[in-house]
Amino acid sequence: MRRKVLAAAVAAVAMLPVLSACGSGYEAGVLNFYPPADGADTFAEIGDKCSADSGGAYKVVTTPLPKGADDQRLQLARRLAGNDSGLDLMGMDVVWTAEFADAGWMVPVPDAMAAEVSARTLGGPLDTAVWKTDDDERERLYAIPFSTNTQLLWYRPDVLVEDVDRRRPASTWNGMLEDALVSGRNGGPTYIMVQGRQYEGLMVWFNSVLASAGGQIVDPDDPDKVTLNDTPEHRAATVRALETLKRVATAPGADPSLTNSDEGAARLGMESGEALYQVNWPFVFAGMRENAVAGSVAFLDLTEYANLYADTANPPTPAQVVPLNREMRRVFDFAPYPGFEGLPTKTTLGGINIAVASTSQQQDLAYQAAECITSEASQKAFSFSAGPPPVIESIYDDADFRLAYPMADEIKRQLEPEHAALRPKSPDYQAISTLLQAKLSPVGAWEPEALVDELAEAVQKAIDGEGLVP
Repeated sequence: MRRKVLAAAVAAVAMLPVLSACGSGYEAGVLNFYPPADGADTFAEIGDKCSADSGGAYKVVTTPLPKGADDQRLQLARRLAGNDSGLDLMGMDVVWTAEFADAGWMVPVPDAMAAEVSARTLGGPLDTAVWKTDDDERERLYAIPFSTNTQLLWYRPDVLVEDVDRRRPASTWNGMLEDALVSGRNGGPTYIMVQGRQYEGLMVWFNSVLASAGGQIVDPDDPDKVTLNDTPEHRAATVRALETLKRVATAPGADPSLTNSDEGAARLGMESGEALYQVNWPFVFAGMRENAVAGSVAFLDLTEYANLYADTANPPTPAQVVPLNREMRRVFDFAPYPGFEGLPTKTTLGGINIAVASTSQQQDLAYQAAECITSEASQKAFSFSAGPPPVIESIYDDADFRLAYPMADEIKRQLEPEHAALRPKSPDYQAISTLLQAKLSPVGAWEPEALVDELAEAVQKAIDGEGLVP
């Protein structure tokens, strides 16, 4: 069945019109690198520096992929299915590893390099790049982890002090709901901002809550086995996760736009003063700081620091924003992702891995460039310029990095295997995610007990190739 589904997917992609740029073809020494659009300028700078440092061995030409993850995946799939020899290096979403490896679209990392990468990389991000195809004798590293992401709990400490009589945030979803209720009674903010719109963000939210409740979507050792309801324990965990999503969506004072909320809407809901809590990626910290400097955050005035941002060509250094961060954290702070009492909290990882395309006619050279692109210096530069945190463990002890990322310890903790939740490692992930999103949306307009079996059925359909998204 796996081969049959994969063949259908490859055939469907091959029938799509191939972009004209695919005809650029192979040129010796020129390595075509296709990273995601977010951070593309920084990727280009890294590629240029690696080219210069290579002493003429290669030249990296960077061409950004489209903005949306689905469009990125589709463009790469078109090129690979069309045997585009002008595709050498790919910026891969962490959920694509199994699909692309099974399709034969990426080549494993050479063993010596894989050992070095494995030794330096935090366990959660490393696991996103590992897969075993039917032809592999063992699991192999199919890409080099480059940047990662993990959501944190963001909260209003000033409101907790005034309205809830507590400085520290709740550590569980139940505690957050109780805090919002108390805050509302006292005239304070009541929203718990999440990503509830029917898109990948909803899948991330569900996966994090489910993993924290002790559940999982598929068996990590057998991606063909659905584990949402296969045992009483797994069913109970799925029900608990769904009950939590429903309570957040329907609680008194809940965000009325929750079913249309994404990362940006959640950030703005917090900045507007309507939210007590939000779960979101670390980018919201810099966003809050810049908007407060511009005077657009009602509860946080940082306009006295506007001169630091006057020259857009020379943004402030991490050391220069330390006083701003200190003031921010009095009214906008961060904590580990919430979970459930007595269970380890797990948080879904995002991120980008760098892979070498199987269509490349200079794979050894491409891996030389990939080694430079994913180096410690490159990862630090990317985290400072583009935002997403790095995957190399030693960077989290770097003084400059810790200035730029005051939440470094919390991020690192959540990237360790015991706290990192991976979305299903499956060649069918795209279909699994799309079908689950459709069932989960609109959030709360269903009964948890009944929805469990519907979700399990949807995942089984995805595995069986029904409703497969090419």
